[in-house]
Amino acid sequence: MVEPLPQESRFLDALRSDDWPEPQRPWRLDEVGLAPSQLAELFESQLMSRHLDLHARRLQARGEAFYTIGSAGHEGNAAVAGALRPTDPAFLHYRDAAFLIQRSRQVPGQTPLWDLLLSFAASAEDPISGGRHKVLGSKALAIPPQTSTIASHLPKAMGTAYGLGLWRRLGGGGEWPADSVVLCSFGDASFNHSTAQGAINAAGWAAYQGAPMPLVLVCEDNGIGISTPTPEGWIEASLRARPGFHYLACDGGDLLDTWQAACEAARLARVHRQPVFLHLRCVRLYGHAGSDAQQAYLTPAQIKADEARDPLLVGAGLLRRHGVLGRDALERLYHAVSERVAAVAEAAIRRPKLETADQVMASIVPPARPARIRPWQGEVDATPAPMAKLLNQALARLMQRYPHLVMAGEDIGRKGGVYGVTQRLQAQFGPHRVIDTLLDEQSILGLGIGLAHNGLVPILEIQFLAYLHNAEDQLRGEAATLSFFSNGQYTNPMVVRIAGLGYQKGFGGHFHNDNAIAVLRDIPGLLVACPSNAADAVGVMQEAVRLADEEQRVVVVIEPIALYHQRDLLEEGDQQWCFADPGPEHRLPVGALGQWGEGRDLAIVTYGNGVYLSRQAAARLEAEGIAWRIVDLRWLTAIDHGAVHRAVADCQRVLVVDECRRTGSPSEELVTALVERGVAGERLARLTAEDSFIPLGRAATASLPSVAEIVERARALVATAGTGRQEKLAGSQEA
Repeated sequence: MVEPLPQESRFLDALRSDDWPEPQRPWRLDEVGLAPSQLAELFESQLMSRHLDLHARRLQARGEAFYTIGSAGHEGNAAVAGALRPTDPAFLHYRDAAFLIQRSRQVPGQTPLWDLLLSFAASAEDPISGGRHKVLGSKALAIPPQTSTIASHLPKAMGTAYGLGLWRRLGGGGEWPADSVVLCSFGDASFNHSTAQGAINAAGWAAYQGAPMPLVLVCEDNGIGISTPTPEGWIEASLRARPGFHYLACDGGDLLDTWQAACEAARLARVHRQPVFLHLRCVRLYGHAGSDAQQAYLTPAQIKADEARDPLLVGAGLLRRHGVLGRDALERLYHAVSERVAAVAEAAIRRPKLETADQVMASIVPPARPARIRPWQGEVDATPAPMAKLLNQALARLMQRYPHLVMAGEDIGRKGGVYGVTQRLQAQFGPHRVIDTLLDEQSILGLGIGLAHNGLVPILEIQFLAYLHNAEDQLRGEAATLSFFSNGQYTNPMVVRIAGLGYQKGFGGHFHNDNAIAVLRDIPGLLVACPSNAADAVGVMQEAVRLADEEQRVVVVIEPIALYHQRDLLEEGDQQWCFADPGPEHRLPVGALGQWGEGRDLAIVTYGNGVYLSRQAAARLEAEGIAWRIVDLRWLTAIDHGAVHRAVADCQRVLVVDECRRTGSPSEELVTALVERGVAGERLARLTAEDSFIPLGRAATASLPSVAEIVERARALVATAGTGRQEKLAGSQEA
């Protein structure tokens, strides 16, 4: 027999005395529609979850387990699982092991104890994350994995629920049945996170207007967030009268009370396609995690009161009260489950672990899937035009060719976007495919993640780069990590269009001019592009959608606002920054470089507005006898540094022009990579923006690279190439 831990004493004492707490509401089994065998099954799922928590502490003490945030006190969510279908997608709180175990019973061939213990042991054979994290998830059980779910999963659950209704409008399809219900569980502390509040508001906002939103939000309220108490009555007061929601509450420690409430929640969401807030009053046992000593912030009386509400005590009492199991049978079941968990654990900890960087990184990039594109049968307007116009044409083509493509963002529909890029698209494709969202970037990105979970490919618009920063964790912590934490089994491919960067002639200040992209470039697996002209914008956008559709990638396209409507290059009316639409098959693969000029005196490596400014500077340099070329990166992540080196290797000098801030800008990576490939330091220089925010008015470009600065830095750099070069340059300047 497994040696009991101190945490087990209260249950073992109750077994010996056969003395169990009374439920707050004495339901009969027939009242809630639960058979005796079902009650016994739910209790066994609770027992399995509890013994996993207890054994995780034993394994941690031996150095064999690494994550001990457990489910003790929350095991009533087994009844929530039983009230739902196994095809209902579930985004689970990290205290929901009993939910996963109970759902496993609904799908043949599942081995939840083995799977969860492999996860505890960080084994490479863990079937959901491949040993990358202790997560609750399963492809077979429609449970996408969550990591440390401090509310960041609520927006995508909202988006998934919205996507179920959207698939109906599109004629069917998606990952889950059309009549599914989406479940999302979280704690009372997470409820207060701005991300949770935004998602709840977005779900209610949509439902209030009649949009289908079959969503069940389960708040597992144990009254405390690590050490900070939740005010008594706060959750109920906040949600009971919330527009668009049904509010239900139950005792999460009582399987019968939870069962009846969960069944009603599922019925309301499934039949009425409306969101439900299910408030489970729970208790947290053993502290927040294995290292948390709750005696530091809870009194002995508080701890004792919580232990008295242990759902295992209440559940065992229900079995005794309804004559389902005798005391001896309960005791045998308790110890049998304990021994089973211990035996499975000993086998699980011996399974292989991740050992190399390649193994760890193997699932950062999602697996490919078949293309879902229709042939293009229309005509292309080849009239040269600026970036906004050609992007609009490309987006219209993409919407026609990809019937599962959906656009969403603030003002993109009736208004056509702040800069007109999405004009007339809603009228052409309908408000269900070109969605005007509420003003909340977290909800916009979460909507897209949820839609992508369900087989759609979203193109999301963030109005300004500066607006991304309050929502960037939806990309870092959710979108870009899903493949990694699910071993490639779950993906949420999407394209995020972000209007950004500077040079807007003083308009908007730093809220509308933002040149900070480091937060995007350091997210593993995320692809970031930045076109400099209309034709490249078409090629980048069409490749971005292909990447999302076929390679399931998350792609961000930063569109330089200053170039949306720019027509001229060197003088007014020259129309040199208007380009012909390159057509529906034109794509610019990741790492594909653009080049202007063939000169060998100087290579300028740049992107976005930097290309436009460098072209203007090059005209002056050419007049001075300097032979130039400009290398346009186009893609700011997954840069092909070998190609960059080949593009500049035969040039005497290389100048990197970077409109982003000196610290954290692409220029740091570019210079480092060139030096690593043998380019001498004296051949290199970089011109960047200052480490500053961008002000309003005439000083807006004071901290950014200018044409004059590019010319000055280029002259100085070329002048160091040698005496002959200096004499040539001096003669050109005198002339």
